[in-house]
Amino acid sequence: MMDADMDSGIPDHRGALRYLWWLVVRQRGRVAVGALVGSAWTVGLTLPPYVLSRVIDDGLTPGNTSALVGWAAVLLGVGVLNAWLAITRHRTMSKVRMDARFRTMFVVVRHAAMLGAALPRKVAASEVATIGMVDAFRISQTLTVTGPGVGSVLAYGVIAVLLFAISPVLAVVVLIGVPVLAVLVGPLLGRLHGAESAYRERQSELTARVADIVGGLRVLNGLGGKDLFADRYRRRSSELRSEGYRVGAVTSWVQALTVGLPLLFLAAVTWLAARMAAVGDITVGELVAVYGYAAVLVVPVTFFIEGGYEVSRGLVAARRVVRFLAVEPELRDGVEAAEGPAAAAVLHDPVSGIEIPPRTLTALVSSRSSDSAAVVDRLARFTGSDATWGGVPLTDVALSRVRDRILVADNEADVFTGPLREVVAGRWDRDDDAITEAIRVAMAEDVVQAMPDGLGSAVDAQGRNLSGGQRQRIRLVRALLAEPEVLMAIEPTSALDAHTEAIVAARLRAARTGRTTVVTSTSPLVLEQADLVYYVVDGVAAASGGHRELLRTHAGYRRLVSRGAG
Repeated sequence: MMDADMDSGIPDHRGALRYLWWLVVRQRGRVAVGALVGSAWTVGLTLPPYVLSRVIDDGLTPGNTSALVGWAAVLLGVGVLNAWLAITRHRTMSKVRMDARFRTMFVVVRHAAMLGAALPRKVAASEVATIGMVDAFRISQTLTVTGPGVGSVLAYGVIAVLLFAISPVLAVVVLIGVPVLAVLVGPLLGRLHGAESAYRERQSELTARVADIVGGLRVLNGLGGKDLFADRYRRRSSELRSEGYRVGAVTSWVQALTVGLPLLFLAAVTWLAARMAAVGDITVGELVAVYGYAAVLVVPVTFFIEGGYEVSRGLVAARRVVRFLAVEPELRDGVEAAEGPAAAAVLHDPVSGIEIPPRTLTALVSSRSSDSAAVVDRLARFTGSDATWGGVPLTDVALSRVRDRILVADNEADVFTGPLREVVAGRWDRDDDAITEAIRVAMAEDVVQAMPDGLGSAVDAQGRNLSGGQRQRIRLVRALLAEPEVLMAIEPTSALDAHTEAIVAARLRAARTGRTTVVTSTSPLVLEQADLVYYVVDGVAAASGGHRELLRTHAGYRRLVSRGAG
């Protein structure tokens, strides 16, 4: 259940409690209704014992049939009203919890998108997923205290007043007994909070470690380090299991006391009332009422204990959320962000001395692919630099405009799950003709034909049901369909055979005619198609010109490209 204004408002991440309060404030109307209905329901639970006592004292004892029928009808009406209130309370509080859960997921995803390329360097992907799912759920459960929790306080007071009308002694027992129960459970909740925090931290570390192991399993096998990392994971997993046992032990005590203490309290109050009825201090109907009040009191007492338990867990989860929201992006817009050049313009990187002419295909060649990628990162404003675009510092251009107009097609970019058509089209609405043309340019027709349902076939997360070459071509299709003003492709054909590579390079040049394209590659089949080639040595442009010209005039370039060809 998400509100229409779900994307409005900035979360208060100055602390876990402040964040929980922000979630309450964002749906204050619904929370108020939940508190009102929850209070009416819990207070309404006190009415049946009172009415039942009247049925016994006024109807059964004197044999007054009219009083019996009248009070029985009232009892039926109260039961129906309580049933309606219970349904309404549950529906309202479900909406409150769902709103809090989806709102937390929304702000986490939004912040992850704002961090952009800096996200993998700051937070593990597994941690983000855990925060957005597990922690969001626990936080949503915490907001239950805003409904039945408020009503439980009122019900506690009402029951105390009703019992005082029957017997001041019973009222004092209730007034003292409930706080005693809370005091008994309080230390356990404190221990649970500490145990949950420690467990959550270790769980986060272990999840990140296993993600790293799985992601680098092929490399670890090659280096012979798989067993070493497996042993480390086994030890950490054993430590996490021990922490889990500790959390489970405290949780079992909390849950046992949640059930057991209210029942013991009920038994104590009932025994005291029965003794008073035996000596004639209260009537039989009042005895039944006291039992009913004590039974109803189990509900607020249980909510008190469970509420404290959920708040404790919610604070741990909220602390993880606010810690993530406090992660700062590496790049921010200035006070007065510009739109960028009105037309295609030169991109200049002072660090390397490279200038990218507009409406051309430019290639960057380096023996270390990281040097070429670093140039792309600066020219696409993935890292802070003095790079300019049409003479305007890139740092002065609104980051959203840079992302709209300059696209980096990374060879390791994620391939998301979903139908193939949606995977390649992304957020752009492209018709089948445009998709078919982009597939033709990337030589990906065989990829579509190999899928059982063509463009409607499902692609697994990270493209696991595709080969390396297929994933690379799918990434290129996605980049072409974005139709950016400037396309920067990092090693776009490195996983392709020579025949396919030559065709893709020629078709890419034709498809991008009139627009700025930058590729990083050492393949002569790609470099042959470039209008301008920069030879980068130690991060600096050592030579530039046409591919054939550099082959004739620069020995280092010739050796590098020849190695790539042969």
